[in-house]
Amino acid sequence: MTDHCIFCKIIAREARADIVYHDEQVTAFRDIHPVAPTHILIVPNKHIESVNAVAPEDEPLMGHLFTVAGKLAREEGIHHNGYRLIVNTGADGGQTVFHLHLHLIGGQRMQHPMG
Repeated sequence: MTDHCIFCKIIAREARADIVYHDEQVTAFRDIHPVAPTHILIVPNKHIESVNAVAPEDEPLMGHLFTVAGKLAREEGIHHNGYRLIVNTGADGGQTVFHLHLHLIGGQRMQHPMG
C-alpha cells in the first residue's frame, strides 16, 4: 500500500467506496463517474502502478482480474449482450489513478472506440 494512493486507501477501507467484490487478491467497486449503467473498477490489492510495472510473478493475479470481471459481468446481468474491459496505461493512455485497474463497463450499447 502507498499512503497517497486512493485505491490503496479503498482496499484498506480508509476511504469510502461502493465495494461490490473483495477477496485476498482483488477489490472491485463502482466508479464514482460512471460512463454506463454498469461501471466497476477491479483493482489488485497489491499496489502495481500500471501495466508497465507488472512483473512475471504477477501473471496469476492478472488472470484473476479477468476471472473476477467475468463473474461480476454475470452478476450485473451484462454478460449476454456484452461489455467492455479497459486498462488505461500512463497519462497519454488516459490513466488518472496510478494503481493498475480494470474498467468493467456495460449495460448499454458501446460506441466503437476508434470512431
